[in-house]
Amino acid sequence: TEFFGEFGTGKSQLAFQLSVNVQLPPEKGGLQGTTLFIDTEGTFVPTRIRSMAEAQGLNPENALQNVYWIRAINSDHQIAIVEGAKDFVQKHGVRLIVVDSVTSLFRSEYPGRENLASRQQKLNLHLHSLLRLAEIYNLAVVVTNQVMATPDMFYGDPTRAVGGNIIGHTPNNRVYLRKSKGQKRIARLVDSSYLEPGEVVFEITTQGIRDPQE
Repeated sequence: TEFFGEFGTGKSQLAFQLSVNVQLPPEKGGLQGTTLFIDTEGTFVPTRIRSMAEAQGLNPENALQNVYWIRAINSDHQIAIVEGAKDFVQKHGVRLIVVDSVTSLFRSEYPGRENLASRQQKLNLHLHSLLRLAEIYNLAVVVTNQVMATPDMFYGDPTRAVGGNIIGHTPNNRVYLRKSKGQKRIARLVDSSYLEPGEVVFEITTQGIRDPQE
């Protein structure tokens, strides 16, 4: 699943919440597993994991220990983490892999049209490595993504996810996030292999992601 949107739309907050929720037992909607959290932008906030865990009735410190955080320093390192994750996933009971954000390092290291083909090829290999882990080990993969404006678009929303067709066709679900009033956000399912398009409103609170309070 891909979450894409502008800065401040809640992409990382959703990633944190999922990293906590996956630890819950199945009867509470979780998978009773751990998370491999690949951080490419330095966005990981341990205090948010603790507060979200406490709100879900989990031990905050145990919940934080169940999120295996690793900082990717460049795109090659990001690719290597995923390609070498097989044994780690099995050993530590990983049921969720988060990449926040999946395109950031590729975008900064391969600027300009002259580098587009190389960037897209590496990104494609990386995404399919994530897909293989998901399929082989029956785990969930969530990636966040940046957006850019499309200057030649005259009607509708000019915002488009970074990564073009490569990332557009790989995820099973693509969710577009945008800001609303206050701490409210709108999540719109724009593409899915098995769900109908639709949208929901949610709030970012001190306890985590919640339904809006009317």
